[in-house]
Parts: sequence; structure tokens; C-alpha cells
Amino acid sequence: MPADPWYKRVDVTALGEEVRRLILERVKRKLGFEKTLRELGIARGSLHNYLTGARRVPDRVVERALQYLDEYEFNEVVKGVERLRAVGIIRGDGSVDYSLVLEAIALTARDEYLKQALLKFTVENFREDLRKMLGSSLAHVAFRWEPGFEDFLRERKKRRKIVSGETIAYYRSLFKRYLEGKALSEELVEYVVNHENKWLRNVFRHYIQYLYYLRRIPPETYGWLMEVVPSRGYRLDVRPYPISLGDVARTLKHLEEEHELYYLVYRLMLEGGLRLSHALLLVKSFNPGELVEVPGAGLETRRLVCFEEEGFCRYYMGVRGLQKPCEWAYFSLKTLQLLAGHAGRAVDRNSVRKYAARNNLLLPKYMRKVAWRLMVKAMPREVARFIQSRFGELKISEARYEDLLGEADQHYPKYLAELSTLVYGAKTT
Repeated sequence: MPADPWYKRVDVTALGEEVRRLILERVKRKLGFEKTLRELGIARGSLHNYLTGARRVPDRVVERALQYLDEYEFNEVVKGVERLRAVGIIRGDGSVDYSLVLEAIALTARDEYLKQALLKFTVENFREDLRKMLGSSLAHVAFRWEPGFEDFLRERKKRRKIVSGETIAYYRSLFKRYLEGKALSEELVEYVVNHENKWLRNVFRHYIQYLYYLRRIPPETYGWLMEVVPSRGYRLDVRPYPISLGDVARTLKHLEEEHELYYLVYRLMLEGGLRLSHALLLVKSFNPGELVEVPGAGLETRRLVCFEEEGFCRYYMGVRGLQKPCEWAYFSLKTLQLLAGHAGRAVDRNSVRKYAARNNLLLPKYMRKVAWRLMVKAMPREVARFIQSRFGELKISEARYEDLLGEADQHYPKYLAELSTLVYGAKTT
């Protein structure tokens, strides 16, 4: 156990009656009724009265109960002002501990997610105040197309440089027509944002980057402008994949009847959106009782965490580094039973592919794509990316990791319900 566990920082005296009851209810769901009685040292009648709201849950019971919850579970139960009171940001008399708030704001210097969230909140809620603060610095900046700007586009941009002469000429044409000689102002920003030619946004943003590079505008002005002027949207070239849910159901039916080990592998890929290599690694290295710490998140957990009432488990894979990442593998309780029966078996990935091709089944690579297609319908896209470890598309700060883990646990049963209806329960011909 860590020297300073998270629950020691919680002021239980600040928790309201309903939150106390919800914490106890969460522990009861996790441990079961009888074990809750034993671990918390309370009588059966007392637990019943606490859960029904007939009696207030005492501080000592809440303190013990918190020891059986992970921090993300506490955050799911205790939200908003209640959580702020619990951690001391809002005092008992309703006043704010400004020193703690300022310490939290200072974290934006090293937490990109928090920084972007704070910028977005500030822009959305304090636009007029920002305008007044930035007005003096904006008023003295005029837009001029100059050789230095062209050099910046071609050679000094941090990201994708503009090397095409045709593109430079088009940008120059837009700039001369709509921006040349105009002063940087909120009115100009509104004009660019609402202009019918969305390429003008790109030209504007490039020039703002150029001004910042020359130190003609301060960082706060640069951050605000890049936030309020979105870049032009690009049309994606979506490549269709020849996958039907009927083929998925037929493939699983065949494997269930003919090859249980491969059936397990396909279920892991479908239920967790795993790559074939990660599904095979899970089967080979399955070690459910091992205690691990998630790097960078400060989370200590057993590799296998099951939610029996919700019908699923998640297993910490922890594959990072130069390999394709795989953080958690989510799967149903039925798949867990299959996994327990085949744990430790080594399977050659080429054998799985060849078997599928030989029997006219869906190739393994398509299962992850099917999982993604169904998963984004059952949960927020950001949560689906987290479950499938698509970290190239999702930047996760330490502060956000446990939130996403909790949201994944909350939404995953909906995805399993979709699979049960559309795939596992589908008729095959």
C-alpha cells in the first residue's frame, strides 16, 4: 500500500448524506453484502439502514469504505461541489481556498490537457474580458505580406512546411484580397471565422504563427487566436472494408464449433478491439492475480479487474514503447471462462490467418475494424479510442487517465449489449 494513499486526502466530514450512502452502495456492489459487513465491521441492520437512508453513514464507516475503492471510483460517485469540499478547495463555511486553486491552475504549465481545457473555458466564458485584456496588443499589429512570411511558410514552420509554389501563390492571393493592411482585431477574427472561403482561416493562422515567431504578439494572444480560429476542415478519404456483421457471426459460429482456441482469440479481438498480436499475447501470458502499477498514472491494480454484475472484465496489458500500444483488454465474463481454459498456450499468428483463409472465414485483421465500427456507436469516440489503445489519435494526460478508465467501465456494457444483439445473437446461414 502506498505511504500516502489517496483516501487519506479526503475530508470525510465534508461529504453529504447522499454521497456517503452512494459510497457505501458502491463498496457493497464491489465486495458483496456479507463481505461488506465483515470488512467494515458493521451489523446487518445498520448496513440496511445506511443504504436505505434511514440513518446517516458515520465518518468512521466512510473512512473504512474508501479503502476498498479505487480513486477513479470515488470520483465517479463524488462529483462537482461535493468533491471540491472533500479535497478542501471549498471550506466548510463555503469560502474558497484560493491557494489550492492557484496551485491547480499552475499545473497547466506541464499538463497539456488541462491547459487546453482552461483555454477553452476561458474563451467560452470570458471572451469580453479577454478582448479588453488583449485589445492593446492587437491594435498595433497590421497584416502585411512580406518576404519573411514566405520564407517562414517554406522553411521555418514547425509542422508541415508549404513547399508548393502554387499553394504559396494561392495563399498570397487570399491574403492580398482579404487581409492586407488590416489591423489585428476581434472584428477581423470574427470576419475570418465566418468567411465563406475556409482556406482563409489557414492563411490567417499561418500569419499568426509567423507573428508569434517574430515575437510581435505575446503567448497569451497567440494561444487565444489559435483557439478561436479553427483550421480548415479536410475531407477524409474513407476506405471501405468488405465486412458484414453476418460474416462476423458466421465466422464466430464456425470457430465455436470447430476450433475453440481460435474462437477465444477472435472473441478477444472483437470484444476488446485488440490486434491479433495482442490477443495472442494475452492468451500466452495471462496472469490474473499479479499486482501492477500503471506507469505515469499512479494507479496500483491487479491485472484482472472484473465487474460481475455488469458482465465484463478488463486486463492490464501494459504494452508500450516501440511496439503498437495495448493498455487494457476488455472482454466479457464468458470470454474469461474460455481464457482461463487456454491460458499459457502459445499460438502462431500465421496459423490463425491461414486457418481463416482456408475455411473462408473473416481474416483476423477485420475484427478490430468491426469492433471500432460498433464501439463508436455505443460510447463516446474518445472512450472507444482509450479502450482500443489508439493513442496516436488520443493524447492522455495523467490527470485524464483515470477519468477515461472510469468512463470506459461505464460505457463498455453498452457495447457488449450491441455485440450480443448484432453478432452473438445473429442468425447465420
